[in-house]
Formats: sequence, structure tokens, C-alpha cells
Amino acid sequence: MTQPARRLHRARIADQIVDDLRRQILSGDLPDGSRLPAERELAAQYGVSAPTVREAVRVLTAMGLLSTRNGSRSVVTATFDTLLSMSIASVVQFQKMTARDVFGLLTVLNSYAVELAVAQATEEDIATLRAAAQDAAEGPDDTSAAASLAHYYATLAAISHNPLLAGLCRIISSMQIGVAVELSRASGDVWGSVPRALHAERMAIVDAIEAHDAVEAVRLVRDYHESLIERIQASPGAAKLRDVDPGLTRLLSSWLGDNVGVGMRSTT
Repeated sequence: MTQPARRLHRARIADQIVDDLRRQILSGDLPDGSRLPAERELAAQYGVSAPTVREAVRVLTAMGLLSTRNGSRSVVTATFDTLLSMSIASVVQFQKMTARDVFGLLTVLNSYAVELAVAQATEEDIATLRAAAQDAAEGPDDTSAAASLAHYYATLAAISHNPLLAGLCRIISSMQIGVAVELSRASGDVWGSVPRALHAERMAIVDAIEAHDAVEAVRLVRDYHESLIERIQASPGAAKLRDVDPGLTRLLSSWLGDNVGVGMRSTT
């Protein structure tokens, strides 16, 4: 730890330790990959018992800020995508949001991303986006098609040069793609045909950004996402769930439960 721990007040001391360590992690004083001091050392620094420190560490682990293994010191695991994904997933699940509500937000976010891209993207950025758009049409199976489409979305958001916007776009697009793939598997459909079918629309978005036409780029993005949402909702897998899960709320929540957590990998 780069700073001496503060002595704490009575009442919910573990919460105060959580707040203090969380502040150090998010400020970078305890960077990703660093180890916390041993439990006994932390207890001495804070003037508390070992069980109190253990409770605080459990909370920080559940928040995705620490990783703990039996017999070893806790390691800071605070990554941007993990923290943001867990926060978004919690809201989506708690509010029982429908797939359209969540995926419609991606339409708005990517519309803003292309506006910024038109103003700020470099020639190299646009070339990278064009390559990603081309790759998204060439995945030979569902897994590679999903990865290629996720890379296209991530690249489109990245060239906005707004890190928070890019992170939101990455995470919500991964939810959209994950649910779409689950639907295709449930019905035996080939989901990879969807990215291929919308290849021309993606290339048109790239062309509009390169032409510095923000109005056209936003229109194309909105049309693209509306078409993609309609294809997802009209898929055979969605049709099978229409009576029991019409908004795909349960499916989305289940996918988030299986794929978003402390051990998730970055989507960058």
C-alpha cells in the first residue's frame, strides 16, 4: 500500500475498510495486478481483527476489485470492462429489462459514436474500421462470426476516442451478440448468416464516416441496429420463447449470469 491505512471509527468498520481500499484501487494507488498486504498486516494497519479484514476483502472480491485464492494474498483485479459490465448487468437484471430496451440503447450509443468518429477519426482509424467491417462478414461459424462482429462494434466505438462511450458500446454489443447466438443455438439456426446479411450496411457506415457525413452516418447506424434487432426478435429461437419469455428478459438475465462476473475476460 502506498499510503498508511487510516484508523477507523466504530460501527461497520468493515464497510470503512471497503471504502478506503476501494478508493486506493480506483485512484491507482493499488493498481491492477498488485497484491494487498497480508491479512495480519492489514489488521494491524487498520487496528482491527483479522475477521473484520476478511469480511472487507470478501466484499471487494464480490465487487470485482479483488481476486482471492486460499493460501495466497489477494490481488487487485480492477479492469474497466469488468467493473462496467458488472454494473450494467446488475441494473439490467434488477430492473428486469427487456432485450429491446437494452439493445435499443446500443443504437443511441453507436449513433453518438459515429458522430464523434466523423469529427475525430484518423485515416488509420477508418482503415481499421473498414477491415473490421469486412471481417465481420467472413466468419465461417457462429463463434468466429460473433467474435468478428464484436470486434467491428469495438472498433467503431473506439474511433470515437471517448473511452466511456467505447466501453458502454463494447459491453452492450457483447450482450446483444451473446443473446443472438444463444437464440440460434436453441433453434439449431445458423446465426453467422445474420452478420453476413448486413455486410453492405456496415460498409456504408464506414463510407459515411470517411466522407465526414455525420447525418448520413447516424441514419445508417440507426437503420442498421433496427434491422438487427428485428432479425433477432424474428429468429426461430425467439419464436420458440415468445409465449414464456416475450421480451427475452429471462434469456438476457440468464446470459448475463453466466457470462458477466469477477472472472470475466476483457472484451477489448
